[in-house]
Amino acid sequence: MSWLNKTILCQMRSAVRNVAKYFSTAIISGRSRDKVFELVGLTELYYAGSHGMDIIFPDRDKLSTHHSTCVKSADQQGMEVNLFQPASEFLPMIDEVFRTLVENTKDIKGAKVENHKFCASVHYRNVDDKSWPTVAQCVHDILKDYPRLRLTHGRKVLEVRPVIEWDKGKAVEFLLESLGLSNSADVLAIYIGDDRTDEDAFKVLREGNRGYGILVSSAPKESNAFFSLRDPSEVKEFLKSLVSWKEQNAL
Repeated sequence: MSWLNKTILCQMRSAVRNVAKYFSTAIISGRSRDKVFELVGLTELYYAGSHGMDIIFPDRDKLSTHHSTCVKSADQQGMEVNLFQPASEFLPMIDEVFRTLVENTKDIKGAKVENHKFCASVHYRNVDDKSWPTVAQCVHDILKDYPRLRLTHGRKVLEVRPVIEWDKGKAVEFLLESLGLSNSADVLAIYIGDDRTDEDAFKVLREGNRGYGILVSSAPKESNAFFSLRDPSEVKEFLKSLVSWKEQNAL
């Protein structure tokens, strides 16, 4: 989601909406699910926020699997939905750590703390280079009191997450399984991402021979993705080409 900027957001939203007409489409993000939906605003998609720890399905979709943590709820439009939240017990702990992080980093110029519901992040992109170690030490000191939380790294961001075996790769597996697509010979999964945390999803598709990861990067990088696109405009054109291919083959 980080490569979506305001100048192309409307065009990208249109491209994603058209793709979703023909293919099951999900947004998997490190941001909270509510923030992702607010940004994208398409009800026809599946949303997985907090690195896949908060997944929503429209109730009209009959899931192929049933998990003890799947619950019925209502979305922002009041429609019934299915929620999968494998880390729900950590919510009070994450909220407590978030408040502590805000308090302990308030004097570090440029530091920004965000609560993504099932994880908390500390951004240091706008922090002076000399102060980066101070930010890292602050986060490490706080986590000493929370052995059930772990620290992961993104692009100039430190993320605090529950110590459970769950990431974007696990979210991809769950989505494919739940939609009955994991063992379909005629299904090819495509995952597009630009963050270090997207590597977990790339790895799942590569090792399971389930599809292809596409890395969005302006420079060559070591990655588990099979292919790459340079920027959001190329992502948009790729999505449009998928729609054109589907429409031509439907004739």
